[in-house]
Parts: sequence; C-alpha cells; structure tokens
Amino acid sequence: VFDYVSGIGCSAETLDVTLVLRRRSPLGPPLAPSASRSARHADFVARYGADPADVDRLRNFGRQHGLQELACEPDRRALHLRGTAQALQQAFGVQLGHYELTPGGASYVGPAQAPTLPDPAIIAVLGLDRRPVAQPHFRIAQAQPATTYTPLQVGQLYNFPTGDGSGQIIAIIELGGGYQQADLDTYFSGLGLATPSIIAVSVDGGSNQPGGDADAEVMLDIEVSGALAPKAALVVYFAANTDQGFYDAISQAAHSTTQPATVMSISWGGPESSWSTASRNAMETALEDAAALEVTVTVAAGDSGSSDGISGGQPNVDFPASSPSVLACGGTELTGSGSTISSEVVWNETAGNEGATGGGVSTVFALPSWQATSQVPAAPNGFVGRGVPDVAGNADPLTGYDIRVDGQDEVVGSTSAVAPLWAAMAA
Repeated sequence: VFDYVSGIGCSAETLDVTLVLRRRSPLGPPLAPSASRSARHADFVARYGADPADVDRLRNFGRQHGLQELACEPDRRALHLRGTAQALQQAFGVQLGHYELTPGGASYVGPAQAPTLPDPAIIAVLGLDRRPVAQPHFRIAQAQPATTYTPLQVGQLYNFPTGDGSGQIIAIIELGGGYQQADLDTYFSGLGLATPSIIAVSVDGGSNQPGGDADAEVMLDIEVSGALAPKAALVVYFAANTDQGFYDAISQAAHSTTQPATVMSISWGGPESSWSTASRNAMETALEDAAALEVTVTVAAGDSGSSDGISGGQPNVDFPASSPSVLACGGTELTGSGSTISSEVVWNETAGNEGATGGGVSTVFALPSWQATSQVPAAPNGFVGRGVPDVAGNADPLTGYDIRVDGQDEVVGSTSAVAPLWAAMAA
C-alpha cells in the first residue's frame, strides 16, 4: 500500500514512458520454419508488429501534448516518450505524486488513478508508476542445511542430458543487483569449468551494479545455468524494477536479432493480484511474443507458499509464473547422492521460516488447453484457471545450492534456482 507524500506538478520534472501498442493482427498459428532467426523475426514483425497507422497516430498524439519521442520499435510494439509531469498528467488523465511503500522509506512516483488510454491502439502506458513490481525469489538458508549441492551434482541426480548448450543463448532477466567477474571466475574454476560467456545488457537505465541484496539472485541465476550449460552464452538483461523495466527487458530479450535467445530465465515476480490489469496485459503480450518466436521462458513460481506472501488467508499465485506463455517452475526438497535420488517431496518449510514453493490456480488466466487433462481444481472464487507450477526441481534452502556471492560462499535455495535449472536443460 502506498502512502502519499507529495504532488508532482513541477514542469521541470520529467519522466520517460513506454506506450505498449496492440498487434496489427491477432496472433495466429505457429509461424512456418525459417532458414534463420532473423528471417523468422522479420516474418513475425510483418504479421504481428505494430500497425504503422497506429504508430503515426500516436506519434501525433505525443507531439500534440508536448512529448518528446525517444525511440519507436514497431517490432516490439513500443513507443518511448519523454515529457514533463504536467504534460503526462494532461495526456493520460492522471494525478502523479510521490509515494512511500513504508513510512520514511524510499519514495516512488506513482499515479493516484489508472491512466486513461486515449487511443484503442494502446494496451498500456508504462513508466508513470515507478514502484517495484517484483521481488527476487531466492532464500538463503537460516538453519544449518541438511545437505547442499553444486549445480553439477543436482544435474547428475536429475540425469541431465550430456549436451553443453553450445550454440545456444540464455537470456537472464534481472531487476536489480549485479555480478563481479572475479567471483564468477573463482566459482566456475572450482567446478572445473571455464567461465561461460557473459554479456550484461542495460535496459531503461538498469545496469550491472553489484553490492546489494539482489546480488544473490543474479549470481544464483548465472552460476546454475552456466554450470549446467557451460558452452551457452549468457546475456543478462539488467532493468529497473518497474512495470516498464520488466516489460522492456522481456520484450528486448525476446526480439533481439543480434543476441537471439533460445531460452529466457526469470526469477522475479509478484502476486498476481498486485499487478494492474494494463501492466499485466502488456507483460503477457511480451511473453506471447517470446513463445511465438520459439523462446522457451522459464519462470520461478515463488517462495512464500500458497499465499505468495499476501496476508489475509487467501491463496495467490505469482506472476509472470502464472502466464500461460511460460514454463512455471516450482520447488522440491531433494535428497540423494551421485545419480541416485533417495527422496524428493514438495518444498514446504514454512513452519521453520525456510519458505515453501509457490503454486496454485490463476484467477486471471483461464485453464489452457494443454492443462485440460491435468485435473487443475477451480480457484476458490470458482474461476477455472491456469494451474501453477508446470514443473519443479530442487529449491529448499535446506537442500540448497552452493554458490558464490560477493566474495562469500553461500547456500541458496528457492524457485529462483529452478528457473535457471530448467533453462539450462532446455539449452
């Protein structure tokens, strides 16, 4: 819940926003195979990119309201604009203010009401609300772990395929934190591996900034996927933790033709009910684009059990794990040695404050056809929704992963380890 602090009417204060536009035609059947990723992408854009007429009309709308065009990406259906707070308030019918998530804490720009969408071509206006929309789904063991594993040992227990990911690109989405190359070199050397190719990409001002709590998320994602697919290239997209940053990172990774990903790993999310309808709809179109472009997207299902961290006793699922366009990754408690699993049960350690896998039934996304025979129960409100998760893997911090973070060896668990685990297997 936001606490209002002050208004934001000063014309000198500017904001950058992203208009997410509709497709020129609804998504149809899968595209025919193409000789190359670039050819496939060009075919996709010609069919499903932004309509040029929509783009022209919204450019004129921006000019009429004194908004500066920063970039236009018809393939991603994104028009990026900059304007003063006053101009943006008038253009989208909102009252902007400074808000605090906790009294005396960091303040964020946010609207007092949902923006008015002045044209039917606009799915969402992202960037007017700067509050964090997601949290990383990792947990550091509080008690002494019963056992720990390197990613290679987990891969051996699961009888991972013998491939090394050569020729594949894994896109990793991060909304904070960073990595230090020396830590990665030390870690992979300790596993007897060369450090994989890692490229950091800045999105909406985000960057590789190690030194904070989210570093554990970044390092977990890189070290798990890099250990199990050591010849894959890892492209890490660093974006601001906002609906705008999250959308732009996913969309950019899905559409890149210079670093074309075959797999995308996302270990961040938030309760489905905490998202605005427009922001969630925009995110879903980016995930639909990824699926249509044959990018497998693996997403952590959360680490706070069936409530997803929401008080009140009602179940919640985490988004984007609840998207029907992704592979939702849940968690288990795994015990074994070598290639023999002696026990594997659902991760549920809430009694000991060690977390539990996220999961449940969406109240937004309907049951997809591919879950028709999965016996997914209806949500408590009766909605016949998409069941979460789809797959699972070792996640309990008490049977956690040995990783290196900011010069220290840590034991980390949660479904944040499972998303890169499945991403590595896909690669």
